[in-house]
Amino acid sequence: MIIVNTDFISGKEIETIQLVKGSIVFSKNVVRDVFAGLKTIIGGEIKGYSEMMSEARQEATDRMIREATMIGADAIVNVRYATSCLMAGAAEIIAYGTAVRFKK
Repeated sequence: MIIVNTDFISGKEIETIQLVKGSIVFSKNVVRDVFAGLKTIIGGEIKGYSEMMSEARQEATDRMIREATMIGADAIVNVRYATSCLMAGAAEIIAYGTAVRFKK
């Protein structure tokens, strides 16, 4: 599955199928929160949160790809990510884009 954040794929003619998306809701870990609180005092990257966000983005992407695969897409163009806070300690990451087929 080709995934790009442009609205075209070089060298390919594409036919739009439909919007596809994948999302995940995740919550903070109490242990990570304690260490994150300490880290904010001294500064620097909060690696536990960086890893958590990376894993959540990957899962949202995987879910988007599965949806595109189910409808026979060859690629997903114009891919974007969004994050929203649902409640204290919980957030959603959504990956979305346009599923396309290659013209023959």
